[in-house]
Amino acid sequence: DFLFFWGAVFLITTTLVALLKKENKELTPTKEETKGITDTYRLLFSIIKMPAVLTFCLLILTAKVGFSAADAVTGLKLVEEGVPKEHLALLAVPMVPLQIILPLIISKYTAGPQPLNTFYKAMPFRLLFGLEFAFLVWWTPTVRHEGGFPVYYYVVVLLSYALHQITLYSMYVAIMAFNAKVSDPLIGGTYMTLLNTVSNLGGNWPSTVALWLVDPLTVKECAGAQNQTCATTAAAEV
Repeated sequence: DFLFFWGAVFLITTTLVALLKKENKELTPTKEETKGITDTYRLLFSIIKMPAVLTFCLLILTAKVGFSAADAVTGLKLVEEGVPKEHLALLAVPMVPLQIILPLIISKYTAGPQPLNTFYKAMPFRLLFGLEFAFLVWWTPTVRHEGGFPVYYYVVVLLSYALHQITLYSMYVAIMAFNAKVSDPLIGGTYMTLLNTVSNLGGNWPSTVALWLVDPLTVKECAGAQNQTCATTAAAEV
């Protein structure tokens, strides 16, 4: 019902925009260096060959490896330990105002000549939250009782997520500010799209690898079944 409602709203609003919104033909378009899709990809290739851009891309593709497991797996492990999915979903609601306010606050610190300083300063704190999330997953089974989880447990989870969001958005806003600062204004859209795509890819591939490694790196023991291994998913189900 939720997805159907918002899907309908999305279709209606975008259709209204397509029917009612008109382009302003009086304004002369700014000069663009690219004329077609072939020129655009040729330009992207020439940008990425620049030594500074290549070094930056390599750095940003590997910068988020350290906290990929904490970001991708923590929620799944909490559900595995018995935390109801609907409770975790409700905890995301208080995060929304925080996610709106944080970029406004952080942008004041990334508006200067060195926006990546905020990125560097936030990284060790975000790495520490990876350890804190690991402790949270380990602690979860010890506080569980027949009625579920106590209120103080959800307070700790909410506080952990909120502080983690501060480090996450500090890095996110800083990298966006840097990309906007270094992009050539003449090809700003193409330049920024390239850098932002690399930045997004740098966050997505480590999370995918972390999720894929969960099963191989998880140690399981069989209780009350002699000569039975739990090394594989199929064996664990048996």
